[in-house]
Amino acid sequence: MSVLVTDTGFTANDWTHGYCKEGAANDCRAIDLGSDADAHAVTLTPALEMIRVDFPSFADGRGFTIARVLRLRGYTGRLRARGHVLADQYAMARRAGFDEVEIDDDLAARQPQDQWLARADWQAHNYQSRLRGAASPQAAAAE
Repeated sequence: MSVLVTDTGFTANDWTHGYCKEGAANDCRAIDLGSDADAHAVTLTPALEMIRVDFPSFADGRGFTIARVLRLRGYTGRLRARGHVLADQYAMARRAGFDEVEIDDDLAARQPQDQWLARADWQAHNYQSRLRGAASPQAAAAE
């Protein structure tokens, strides 16, 4: 079983249509990408509703790059990280372009929902924007 993590917390996995492997026919609704996939080579078709990117280890950050490249290429469908993503990495996953994270029940038990929700306000804690001098939403409202 798996648990889906979104900005609102834990929810049941609602995708029931299955996944094709990378390079499958153009009518696939969802594809599974490995962490070593070339995001520039993925065929983005109108039928493609979801892309799920594997994270074989919490120390393997290639999936973040894959998500960013897919979004920069114009992919607007659901983008899901799957596997060994930690609660501490949730904000980074969201900023890279993922909509949700799929974790197994064991990880959900070790890192309960409150740990993920603590990182759910991922737009407010973007240190890179602060370093670049971008105004925070609070500072912009005060002006």
